[in-house]
Amino acid sequence: MLVAGLAAATLTAGSIGRAADEREPAGPTGVEPAADAGAVRPGAVVHLEFVLRDASGAVLDDNRGRPPLVFTFGQGEVIPGLERGLTGMTVGEERRITVPPEDGYGAVDPEAISEVPVDRVPPEARVVGARLVGQTRSGREVPVRIREIKDESVVLDLNHPLAGRTLVFDVRIILIEPP
Repeated sequence: MLVAGLAAATLTAGSIGRAADEREPAGPTGVEPAADAGAVRPGAVVHLEFVLRDASGAVLDDNRGRPPLVFTFGQGEVIPGLERGLTGMTVGEERRITVPPEDGYGAVDPEAISEVPVDRVPPEARVVGARLVGQTRSGREVPVRIREIKDESVVLDLNHPLAGRTLVFDVRIILIEPP
């Protein structure tokens, strides 16, 4: 995938990488569990609380004390390994789900590394590790990370930031809306 040009470069500031002690304490989500909701199955709308760690145990994301992740099961809205691991869970159930790269964000794709002229990247964003928004030739916006800065060019990595990583989810089902 090549980058035709960078859109108005935007550094992203997400929750990935924040330490668990920087978060607000866990609290009610405002969603009441339904006792007769049954199990997670295709078509059900699942409300999920999670802590995401890498294989070494470092916290990558955590939505405890914040709104739950809500998705329709079986629609491909979450990574395949997480979805498979949730199958059959019930409201209140907790589980640890380990997702290898091939069932998560895939392996690192060397074809997703691209070089652009240095003048295509705003000076203030020319920092290794900076996250920007790029644009493909078809106009689709994609997140990119600066991998290397050379004299005349910048090496961009278009792989998902979690590509190539084993992910460990500690999940709790908050609510299941039946299909």
